[in-house]
Amino acid sequence: MVMPVFANEKITLSTGIRDPFTTVEKSGFIDLLVKEIFRRIGIDATVTVYQNSAKSLANANIGIDDGAALRIKGLGKKFPNLIRVPEKIMDNDFVAYSIIKPIVTDRMSALDEVTIAYINGWQIFQNSLSAHNFTTRTKTALQMFDLLTARKVDFILYERWQGLWRARQLGLTIQVSEPPLAKREMFMYLNNKHSGLVNKVSAALLEIKKDGTYQEIFDRTLGELQQ
Repeated sequence: MVMPVFANEKITLSTGIRDPFTTVEKSGFIDLLVKEIFRRIGIDATVTVYQNSAKSLANANIGIDDGAALRIKGLGKKFPNLIRVPEKIMDNDFVAYSIIKPIVTDRMSALDEVTIAYINGWQIFQNSLSAHNFTTRTKTALQMFDLLTARKVDFILYERWQGLWRARQLGLTIQVSEPPLAKREMFMYLNNKHSGLVNKVSAALLEIKKDGTYQEIFDRTLGELQQ
């Protein structure tokens, strides 16, 4: 059941992720999904983006922001004031991109004899590939793509949708290795001052998935990148 939005009921969730999940125009997948979830429980919600992902979580934890969006499980130990919304937002896929030939495996060991690049600090790759002999770590995604187009590395490792978005911006045709090298469930968290909303938000997200609204938002944001 859709409820009216009251102007004095507002919530801000933080994140550290940009296009295509959030955009300056507030038209990214997470922008639109969060807006619709909270609209259904009578709250006007927005997503604010921090360049520093750790600051995003810290501000949500101390209540400067009301919660955090698109985060992995298990943040409660480090950020005790954050309560995870049980219904997940999505699965994030972490894949290998190439110019010529994709890898057809989900084993990190398939990368042992090729040159790779990924962004420094991405633990999902660093933890699995710490002993890899042909690795370049970059500061930015653009540096990583520059290495790939210059054929200085065979593969770059990245999150699926950010990679597809970046390739489109650069006018590149790239190959995505399937299946993904790794998957992670991603969730929303609310500051404990909003503990009474956790189950309502979870139910609204589940309702959106069941009635087709989730798929519609996905198709015109992330799904559009596959065309």
